[in-house]
Amino acid sequence: MSLPLVEIGRINKLEVLKSTEQGLYLGDSVEEILLPNKYIPEGLEIGDYIDVFIYTDSEDRLIATTLTPHIMRGEFAYLKVKDATSFGTFMDWGLEKDLLVPFKEQLERMDVGKSYLVYMYLDNVTDRLVGSTHLNKFVEQNTIELEEGEEVQILVGNDTDLGFQCIVNGKYKGLVYKNQIFKDIQPGDTTSAFVKQIRPDNKIDLVLERTGHESIEPNAERVFEVLKKNEGFLPLHDKSDPDEIKRLLQMSKKNFKKAIGTLYRQRLVTLDDKGITLK
Repeated sequence: MSLPLVEIGRINKLEVLKSTEQGLYLGDSVEEILLPNKYIPEGLEIGDYIDVFIYTDSEDRLIATTLTPHIMRGEFAYLKVKDATSFGTFMDWGLEKDLLVPFKEQLERMDVGKSYLVYMYLDNVTDRLVGSTHLNKFVEQNTIELEEGEEVQILVGNDTDLGFQCIVNGKYKGLVYKNQIFKDIQPGDTTSAFVKQIRPDNKIDLVLERTGHESIEPNAERVFEVLKKNEGFLPLHDKSDPDEIKRLLQMSKKNFKKAIGTLYRQRLVTLDDKGITLK
């Protein structure tokens, strides 16, 4: 069905072959793919090349679009359920035709209006793009090519009793524990994190800020910048409530104490029982 050099579910650079009433046809001598009129950018001509996303329409024909979906084939994304049918649910992925997650690919029944972490793959039998919430089938679990303390990029997933499940570097599964979260994060956020430890069962524990001596310098700079934005004063000290420190600085009390210690030794601040004052 698909062109040998065309990847369904990804961005492809294709040549404009001809113009019709329906739009422009892209591809080569083997097969042509329609780019409907509404997606044609101004000035595009026969012989030009254009980057398009390829998927299938409601009649399983290859179709091109200049829209960029929220998820590509082989990737994870946090998507919202738009509709439910007798054979699955449809997710909003930024295109006119919604992404189907069949019931057999749902870890639990998905509700309209809620959002879920989804992986998108190409069904080799039907050549259709489908979603799945059976994430363990698609994350790498045998070989974890990460080191403790390494900075990673995470996609924040669903909230659990322990914390937030996350996709790490687009290929691993990790967890940020609730009692170690010192800044606001929400499902669907993408942010940086750090590998706290890799367990013997290859599960990854994450933290949102560096731990130990590596965290002192960035946190001291953060306190310094917040002080400047607050007219040189913060009503915080070593007896302050950890929640208040988290609210004002988005860091743990332990790292806060290290940070103000660094600033004090550098003679950048003065400390008293009222708070921190910038010199």
